[in-house]
Amino acid sequence: MIAAAPPDLVLRDIHAAPVTPWWPPAPGWWLVFALVVAACAIALAMAHRRRARRRAIERVFDDAIAAARTPAAQVAAMSELLRRAARRRDRAADRYEGDHWRAHLDAGAKQALFDGDAGALLLEGAFRRDVDADAVTALRTRARQRYLEWMR
Repeated sequence: MIAAAPPDLVLRDIHAAPVTPWWPPAPGWWLVFALVVAACAIALAMAHRRRARRRAIERVFDDAIAAARTPAAQVAAMSELLRRAARRRDRAADRYEGDHWRAHLDAGAKQALFDGDAGALLLEGAFRRDVDADAVTALRTRARQRYLEWMR
């Protein structure tokens, strides 16, 4: 036999707990959010510095070539800039001469940029009286490409 509940005891049916609100998030989620924001800010700052540095390096090359008045002076400026950039990879690179310098310029490249006339112009163009301006322009794109690769 089941005993009857006392009349003053009110029994209710089982009910679920209230749903936890999604806002405000728990302190751990605030920490995760802060870390994500900090990581994004650091990544953006590093990307900005990288772009600014690349633009500055490009400007150094372009300004040095623009300051040279004659095609022979432009070739001399390109040679000087390439030798400075090459020293970042090899301390003795600024003392290389002739075919050894030309081989160093093309070392590690996907395609040889300074074989043939372009390499000869880079080696001898600064010492010539008359230099073809079109050949210097073609050499400039190759030298700029190698300079930027080495300065990264």
